[in-house]
Amino acid sequence: MARQGMRGWTRGWAVLRAVSVVTYKEWAAYRTHSLVSAFVGPVYFVVQYFIWTAVYADAGTLHGLELTQMIRYFGAATLIGYLTMDFADWNLSMLVRTGRYLTFALRPVHHRSFAFAQKVGHRTLGFAFEFVPCLAIFVLLFRVDMRPAAIGWLVVTLALAFLMGFLVRYCLGLTSFWLVEAGGLQGVFALLSGLFSGALIPLVFFPHWLQVAQFFLPFQYMVYVPAMVFTGTYSLGSIAMSVPQVVGCQAGAVVVMYALSEVLYRAAMRRFTDAGS
Repeated sequence: MARQGMRGWTRGWAVLRAVSVVTYKEWAAYRTHSLVSAFVGPVYFVVQYFIWTAVYADAGTLHGLELTQMIRYFGAATLIGYLTMDFADWNLSMLVRTGRYLTFALRPVHHRSFAFAQKVGHRTLGFAFEFVPCLAIFVLLFRVDMRPAAIGWLVVTLALAFLMGFLVRYCLGLTSFWLVEAGGLQGVFALLSGLFSGALIPLVFFPHWLQVAQFFLPFQYMVYVPAMVFTGTYSLGSIAMSVPQVVGCQAGAVVVMYALSEVLYRAAMRRFTDAGS
């Protein structure tokens, strides 16, 4: 039994590595796009810098954050976006809409694992051509202190944010088995995610009841939590947590989202087979 389990892990790792490498090479052909994207982040950062400098003109702190903390927060949020960006929902929707999902259903590899491997390869390229150049611009040009409060916990929370972003997007893509064309739902999700993940504004600026609601939604675990772990402090809805506590809460949310993705996947496969495919 143990030997079979080991063979399963070895096979799974081989598939993950192979698909990731192929995806990296495929997208490397469009690395110019990634380099252009690397300058979008700094432009967005500059806009945020001037906005918040004006906002803090007559205030030392806002919701417990000083101007330097706010600047570091948005620097971290921008970089986190490069590391966790996901397209699993659009890919899965395209496969369902065009009927090409059938080829994946016949393969001995779980499509969720295949899609995750694609994300690993794509974001590896993003790390080299988006994350690193943008980090260099922040540090060398804007002189922003991008040293994390605790590098170990930052790595853990980034890995969890990576997983959460993928699982949420994959669940969204699974709705295509019922909606066929899920573009509208994906657009609404993109709007809500940008607003409630903390990418556009720290969540502490929202009303108290909405801050509390974020503990039961997946959005904050994709950007706000890792950005706050980067700064070394976390509070939301009048609830302050230590870094280990909030990372543990994030891990629990990832487990719940994984379970939800499994339930949705099995329901989608029942619908897929019932349709006579």
